[in-house]
Amino acid sequence: MSEAKKNVMKDIKIDKLILNCCVGESGDRLTRAARVLEQLTGQQPNFSKARYTVRTFGIRRNEKISCWVTVRGEKAAEILERGLKVKEFELLQKNFSATGNFGFGINEHIDLGIKYDPTTGIYGMDFFVCLTRAGARVHRRKSRNAKVGFPHKLTKEDAIQWFQDKYEGVVLAKAI
Repeated sequence: MSEAKKNVMKDIKIDKLILNCCVGESGDRLTRAARVLEQLTGQQPNFSKARYTVRTFGIRRNEKISCWVTVRGEKAAEILERGLKVKEFELLQKNFSATGNFGFGINEHIDLGIKYDPTTGIYGMDFFVCLTRAGARVHRRKSRNAKVGFPHKLTKEDAIQWFQDKYEGVVLAKAI
């Protein structure tokens, strides 16, 4: 055995990509932001409501203020690639969570390759990526639920290493 066998159960993959577009108000701007997300993903977005009234922001409790969509599989990897291209494959260390997930934001959706439409406007959005290993369902399934062992759990260092290997990304300690 000249070369060590690689454990395929340790391979990291994208579980899901969540795209969030928070407008901060309901009405026409929110529906246009939802149209942008639908155009980008081909899926119908969900709407989030405000938890409580904030008079300085002009929002009321239970008012729809943002829209989001969850993307999985190949489409998630393709959209993530376009989002990272906007960020020039540079993320900060604080973008990565302790549980092996990471997120970042972009200011203009037209950088993702969507054609600018003056009637829609320009919207920024947040990308949040949930990473997982094979066998993560053991913890989430209904029957015979079990714990995932510590060596198999994802850490911040694992996520950073995956990002650097897969996308040749750069992780900066602080913003420049």
